[in-house]
Amino acid sequence: DRRREAAGSPIQPVIKDVGEIYSRLLDHRPVIQGEIRYFVKEFEEKRGLRELRVLENLKSTVFETNERVLPKCEQAMRDNLNETLKRLQAANDMIHRVQEKEYETRKLQADKVMAREEKCIAHWEEFMKEQENKRAEVDEEHRKAMERLKEQYSAMEKEMAKYVSF
Repeated sequence: DRRREAAGSPIQPVIKDVGEIYSRLLDHRPVIQGEIRYFVKEFEEKRGLRELRVLENLKSTVFETNERVLPKCEQAMRDNLNETLKRLQAANDMIHRVQEKEYETRKLQADKVMAREEKCIAHWEEFMKEQENKRAEVDEEHRKAMERLKEQYSAMEKEMAKYVSF
């Protein structure tokens, strides 16, 4: 306790001196507040009327824009949008017609291809029947030729058998 009391008394004046030095060197609030008051006073006295005129001009420009320019722009936009909408609808109708024609053309081509395929299939079936008939004819001819040859060879064997007995 004694040490604190002995140490506390000489330190107190030093802390006050440090606080004073700190406020003089680093605390700029009083100077800044004086500058702010000067700036506000100058602004209000010298620039106030000029700024008021600028604000009034700005207000009139905004009013004119809201009352005259904006309605003109809206009307022009409506007119142009209506025209654009009509053009888009016409283009859409044209596209639908082109698509319908293309669909009809493709369907017609598909029908033609299908008819050609059916015709080819029918022709192929007819060809195969014809080939089957020709094969049957050739087989029959072959069978008859084989019978004739058998008969001929039998006759030749009989004929040769006559000569063998000699």
